[in-house]
Amino acid sequence: MASGVRAGAAFVRWGSAVGNPSCPQGICPEIDCVRSLLAAPIIAAAEARAAKIGVGADRVLIASGALSEETYLRALGGRLGVAFEPLDGIARAQCPIDSERLIEAAANAIVPLTIDDEVIFVVAPRGKAAGQIMALIGDDPAQARRFRFTTAERLNRFVLRYASKRLAAQASDQLKERWPMLSAAPHRPGNRVPLIVLGVTLLTAAILAPAATSTALQVVLAAIFVAWLGLRLLGVLAAPATRDASPELTDRELPVYTVIAALYREAPSVNGLLSALERLDYPAEKLDVILAIEADDRATRAAVTAWQGRIAVTVITVPTVGPRTKPKALNVALPFARGSFTVIYDAEDRPERDQLRCALEAFGTGGDGLACLQARLSIDNTSDSWLARLFTAEYAGQFDVFLPGLAKWRLPLPLGGSSNHFRTATLRAVGGWDPYNVTEDADLGMRLARFGYRSAMIGSTTYEEAPARFTPWLRQRSRWFKGWIQTWLVHMRQPRRLWRELGLPGFITFQLIVGGNALAALVHPLFMGGLIYSTMHGAPLWRGDSAAVAVPAAFYGTTVVIGYLASAFLGWLGLMRRDLASTAWVLALTPVHWLLLSLAAWRAVCQLAVAPYTWEKTEHGLAKSSRRATKLTRSLLELERQLRTLEENGALAGRVTDISAARRRHPRDAV
Repeated sequence: MASGVRAGAAFVRWGSAVGNPSCPQGICPEIDCVRSLLAAPIIAAAEARAAKIGVGADRVLIASGALSEETYLRALGGRLGVAFEPLDGIARAQCPIDSERLIEAAANAIVPLTIDDEVIFVVAPRGKAAGQIMALIGDDPAQARRFRFTTAERLNRFVLRYASKRLAAQASDQLKERWPMLSAAPHRPGNRVPLIVLGVTLLTAAILAPAATSTALQVVLAAIFVAWLGLRLLGVLAAPATRDASPELTDRELPVYTVIAALYREAPSVNGLLSALERLDYPAEKLDVILAIEADDRATRAAVTAWQGRIAVTVITVPTVGPRTKPKALNVALPFARGSFTVIYDAEDRPERDQLRCALEAFGTGGDGLACLQARLSIDNTSDSWLARLFTAEYAGQFDVFLPGLAKWRLPLPLGGSSNHFRTATLRAVGGWDPYNVTEDADLGMRLARFGYRSAMIGSTTYEEAPARFTPWLRQRSRWFKGWIQTWLVHMRQPRRLWRELGLPGFITFQLIVGGNALAALVHPLFMGGLIYSTMHGAPLWRGDSAAVAVPAAFYGTTVVIGYLASAFLGWLGLMRRDLASTAWVLALTPVHWLLLSLAAWRAVCQLAVAPYTWEKTEHGLAKSSRRATKLTRSLLELERQLRTLEENGALAGRVTDISAARRRHPRDAV
């Protein structure tokens, strides 16, 4: 109760800050039932804000903490003659719909029940639903018998209690059941025939003509490698992103926006994530924040319960069955999303305040075919280690140069693991995420393209934490490489269909991005080994005694050097665009970075054979530095310096004024 009083007092201050409400008291009849419970300034401020942002005043009061949702609904029900239904004692047999429809009821916030041989509807009012129900009952008071009120939390708990098995099965198997050829789930061996034929052909050629096969394979691999580098450099042709010139949406025009984060063993990161979401420049009444937490992760759930903030958080318990992966957790949460748009964040993400508005502006100008927007990811803990610095350069090249280039040419976009903004209906239509793919982001980006949708980039940035130590870095990279290989194998089950759905440019892009990413890392040590072998078994390149030694060495050396230079240039350009020139020295370690990537890629191949669906989790909350915090501190110090200068100038101006006045009064004394 004390927290409600404090929130109410804060709300009064907010109301006085925005001025007197233009609407007279009583303009929002949905809160007439609680006028006697709250101070008049709180009611007035709620009505003014409701008119400004286009929601019911009840939503404003609940979001502000002035009163709880249950308190409001009990008061509203008492006024309308509608009972409050806690749902605790309701048996499964009293709900006349199957589990699949019950899951859908979570998003619609209405569940039918059979009570005393009569079907009634239990509603958790959202948006302007309370006012609409009031109008319905006002026109026909008998309708009050058909409704009962409950809170969103109680309704979600009811759905999870009786439909958790179906929800887990749907999250795990929906994609596999609808489009089995697009899922990385265990598949019948017959679909591996093309790969087996290719392997047998290569083995036969190697036995019959080993030298010719080796040379041909080397040339093909080098050509693919160079093409992969060329595609990555395509982003150089794209100008740095600028904000769309379209007019910004008003608060009233903003839709409900769902934010989903799948958390597992992330208790230390909860406060930082929720505080970052709280700082988003978006009305709290229109934010639908969902945290998907594993059923056995008590520490993270306790951290969420202990958090005190100004935004409502819905916790969805993820059943511990099926593959225990992030995409499965996201699939469990998706049916509960009530926003027209949905964004995915990770535990360590710190999005810029205007990111949701920026995404909506881009969706508004991109047309219905634009299904997904990728925000730019940037590493925040750059100073933690040389690995974190390399990560910073790599992300700068990827998200500030490479992906904007792909988006400019409308090529399929391999999504990053977070800050993906979707049209919710489209996301559901394409089957959500593949729970058996450990890089569900890259797979979903390609699947969207195959279904005819487009993905693009936005200029807003999300800051992330990079692994600063080798072991966590290796585990994360191995998972990424394993997922890229999975994605390539899945979409290449039907190459001709893939070609037809993506078109030639998209097909080539897929091969070079998804397959090429893993292939480049896998073949790099082979080229390095070839270069070392050719050099050690003959004279130095510039004094080669025979073409048999010089030509292979030059071939390997040129390929490796081109790879290093192209990769370093991409990272350098990204760092320049990020104003991080002081970090560019780390690009001298590009050869070391590539060897580490190769190690991770070969480790991924081994894992793919023995543990294809194992999710090696990246631990967060270990960062020792923050570029954002450093920048903010510098900005505050600069602001303080400017204020001090203004004060000093003001004092000096006052002194000059005093001297001038003295001169006018006593000219000789002043001289």
